[in-house]
Amino acid sequence: MAKQDDIFKNVVSHAKEYGFIFPSSEIYDGLSAVYDYAQNGVELKKNIREYWWQSMVQMHENIVGLDAAILMHPTTWKASGHVDAFNDPLIDNKDSKKRYRADVLIEDYAEKLNQKAQKEIDKARERFGASFDEEQYKTTNPRVMEYLSKKKEILERMARSLETENLADVKALIEELEIACPESGSKNWTDVKQFNLMFGTKLGASAESAMDLYLRPETAQGIFVNFLNVQKTGRMKIPFGIAQTGKAFRNEIVARQFIFRMREFEQMEMQFFVKPGEEMKWYEYWKTTRLNWHLSLGLGKSNYRFHDHEKLAHYANAAADIEFNFPFGFKELEGIHSRTDFDLKAHEQFSGKKLQYFDNDTNSNYTPYVVETSVGLDRMFLAVFSNSLQEEVLEDGSTRTVLRLPSVLAPTKAAVLPLVKKDGLPEVARKIIDDLKWDFNVAYDEKDAVGRRYRRQDALGTPFCITVDHQTLEDETVTIRHRDSMQQDRVKISELRDIINNEVSMRNWLMKM
Repeated sequence: MAKQDDIFKNVVSHAKEYGFIFPSSEIYDGLSAVYDYAQNGVELKKNIREYWWQSMVQMHENIVGLDAAILMHPTTWKASGHVDAFNDPLIDNKDSKKRYRADVLIEDYAEKLNQKAQKEIDKARERFGASFDEEQYKTTNPRVMEYLSKKKEILERMARSLETENLADVKALIEELEIACPESGSKNWTDVKQFNLMFGTKLGASAESAMDLYLRPETAQGIFVNFLNVQKTGRMKIPFGIAQTGKAFRNEIVARQFIFRMREFEQMEMQFFVKPGEEMKWYEYWKTTRLNWHLSLGLGKSNYRFHDHEKLAHYANAAADIEFNFPFGFKELEGIHSRTDFDLKAHEQFSGKKLQYFDNDTNSNYTPYVVETSVGLDRMFLAVFSNSLQEEVLEDGSTRTVLRLPSVLAPTKAAVLPLVKKDGLPEVARKIIDDLKWDFNVAYDEKDAVGRRYRRQDALGTPFCITVDHQTLEDETVTIRHRDSMQQDRVKISELRDIINNEVSMRNWLMKM
């Protein structure tokens, strides 16, 4: 755990030092769980968003985009269930005065059991080598079976208790497991209480006439209320999807783990409307498709796993998370949900407006079912950033900090470095910049020795460094250095665009799916 804490501290520190993420309003001592994306962070975030958008919208003929307003009519949130049911179960420690999500405390305990089982499995794999059968070992080794069985029992009990709102049993489970406050070690807990997560605001010229509104806690409802508008104007045929990226707001009392859980965050969601009875087919399709999208970035297959929900939301008949191995363990990165026809029917009921699809093939109306994919852009940023940040020992014994970002997502694709600030080398470097900037985000760097500039660009995640030297003046060649291998090649200036494009183009990366 101490090692994980150190890795995470390095991630947070590196993000600030190299201009990726700043604490919001820092000169006023900041605002808890609110962050600003800095000059490099905003580029990385934009590239992640575009990578998602291109794969989701541009590559699917039957998926279109939307940008719905953050402020919506307040009845929207009554219909969606957020007014009555959008709660977190919270528990306070009487000694430390710290507040926690009760379900997260229990899930963290269960994950420790899973990690213990995995350690036993890893030791057995080393012992038996190529002949090792992991599935058989899981079902025959008493210790592993005990860990996994207890984990399953705990999560199922928690799910039942939350579903029936038996908060007393949630507290009883915490006490039975002897879960302690992570900060103080105290086991002196209050009762568990529900807390609504929506931010309230007002719309109107005066306090007396103002309408009570909410900042949207999710982006999905903007899609549902526009379902018929998009379907009719786009002449969309079932099955089809509507994709959206945008800000959402949740009054997270237990915001923590840097940008993993924030009060203001961004979602990338797609609601896929299907014929009733076909939702499970599409649910499985999108589970596979979305995992392949994540794997295309090359962050390592072992860092992902599916987690099927024990407790389903009131609107769902199936739900799974794609979890990622963050520095603090496996946590939810993306959700895939079969939402049934709950949303459209609820908005029909509360608005009095018909939200059905007329199927020309069957000459009938029906309310479509919905399969949702929803990934947190900020969590995706953290997954990519934390996985890419590495300390590397070189052959000469020295170390370098390198941010091995997938090159398609890197904020800057290439840095152009004149060897010295004279002899016409800066002018040639500027000319290369002026040519490449039409296609790529490129940077000019002339400060310090070339070796130090290389290290700086490594830490920023820049895939290529292009050095202009005196030989460039003679034959129009430059040295191009590759971030990950540190290999240096002599190439013609005219070849640079193709070399960079081959490594960073979305086409090449998305074709891995």
